[in-house]
Amino acid sequence: MKIDEMPKIVLHLHLDGSLDLDTAFKWCMEDGIKISKKELIREMQVNGECHSLNDYLKKFILPCKLLQTSERLTEATYKIFVKLAKLNVVYAEVRFAPNKHLEKGMDLESAVESVILGMNRAMKEVSIDGGIILCLMRGDSNEDNLKIIDVAKKYLEKGVLGIDLAGAEALFPTEDYADLFVYAKSLNIPFTIHAGEAGKINDIDSALNFGTKRIGHGIKSAEDELIQNRLISNNVLLEICVTSNYQTKAVNGIHPLEKLYNKGIKISINTDNDTVSNININKEYEKILNETKLGYDDLLKCNMESIPFIFANKDIKKKLQKILLDFKNSKK
Repeated sequence: MKIDEMPKIVLHLHLDGSLDLDTAFKWCMEDGIKISKKELIREMQVNGECHSLNDYLKKFILPCKLLQTSERLTEATYKIFVKLAKLNVVYAEVRFAPNKHLEKGMDLESAVESVILGMNRAMKEVSIDGGIILCLMRGDSNEDNLKIIDVAKKYLEKGVLGIDLAGAEALFPTEDYADLFVYAKSLNIPFTIHAGEAGKINDIDSALNFGTKRIGHGIKSAEDELIQNRLISNNVLLEICVTSNYQTKAVNGIHPLEKLYNKGIKISINTDNDTVSNININKEYEKILNETKLGYDDLLKCNMESIPFIFANKDIKKKLQKILLDFKNSKK
């Protein structure tokens, strides 16, 4: 079995953190930003000087500066989905924070429509399904985040699949955002929450209290057996991003992926940010195969067990189940 042959599901991927470098360089030239290709890479990819999630998040400054028009959001999204399809990703949920793209006159709805347009254009050309997740941002005002929830409701099942809470977890505890998720639940909007990456165990506890069925990262759960048991009993999926976790120093030493998987916790394998982390999903799988005792069958199982947690409809879930089962049977 080869990784590039395996149909894959990606549930945790940030749009602005996965902007194509050549496209970014072209836009810098268009905007009169004097920067060499080498300097561009230094601005958009982590290196040995990354010591925390806060350092990692600095790599989003230039991409967000470039992604301030409808046309660029559309093109960036299109290229991400086309690239994923070439890597044999059959389903992807790409997330972005609409509030980060309003500096040149776009409103929230225009930003969301632009991203949906890029996704739909890609889906007409390549074989991939998926949708968009809108990010609420830690540190933004309650009013701004409520607006994102309202936009998510308007475009729900029209390209948008749900919402997320992202940003500097260590500075803004998850528990502070309870009211937002009460509101989202009242509107029947699916959600995932970044928790247990750079913050504390309490952030995972808060996310579970909100009723989430998916947690972005969640790796600090490896430190607490009670939280692990709660993840299992509540049937919650962790969206794991191994390379990113090392780069943000959320993990030092052995990554807890294998421990959590062997415990029986549902796992989805992801890259977080292809460009910032200088990774793609196939390389991420290879890294896991090389650095853990997990094998191809385990990675395939992670994909199959992710299907009930995707935010798409039953028809898409059935389609994905068939694709993965057919692949599994073809390798017997």
